[in-house]
Amino acid sequence: QQHRKEGDLIMGKGNRSAIVTLVERSSRLLVAFALRPGNRSDNMRDQLIEALGILPATLRRTLTWDRGSEMAKHAEVTAALGTLVYFCDPASPWQRASNENANGLLRQYFRKGADLSTVEQAEVRFAADEINGRPRAVLDWDSAAARFASFQIVVALQTKAVSNGTGKTARLPTAGDNSLGLSTATATKGATPPAPNSRRG
Repeated sequence: QQHRKEGDLIMGKGNRSAIVTLVERSSRLLVAFALRPGNRSDNMRDQLIEALGILPATLRRTLTWDRGSEMAKHAEVTAALGTLVYFCDPASPWQRASNENANGLLRQYFRKGADLSTVEQAEVRFAADEINGRPRAVLDWDSAAARFASFQIVVALQTKAVSNGTGKTARLPTAGDNSLGLSTATATKGATPPAPNSRRG
């Protein structure tokens, strides 16, 4: 299915902290952000609405997730965004294979057993940007960032502009438009990159 999202958590030490990962299936674009401390299902709902809400509706039609309790309030995500949420069958991570692959790539930066509660969003953003900038065989050696940008151009051409009296096409929202500090393109200037495997438990 075109523009399907797949999502999951990578867990920190003792399952007390986590990074949320979202992958756009067609482009393999990774969006990742630290899950805020506190009530996990409430924060997951709020942060998903914020993260997915910056995208045009055509780029967030569905979301496939693991069967974790953090998605207990998925119906509220659907109500807010119109994004249909599906869950994998038990013990079937292959049903969101692109996300599993992205989690493995992100683990090059944040190792299993690390305390993710100390991770800054700038670190997560930098790691995701590096991953999105890599040429990928599955994309015919295109990068996820470049492939996703091409989708945005198509959406801009197919979507009518917000009526503002000018007749100009409205700018598509970008990750920089929200408070999560998400990025879907190039690395943040001035951010200090975490070395791969630097977050050791």
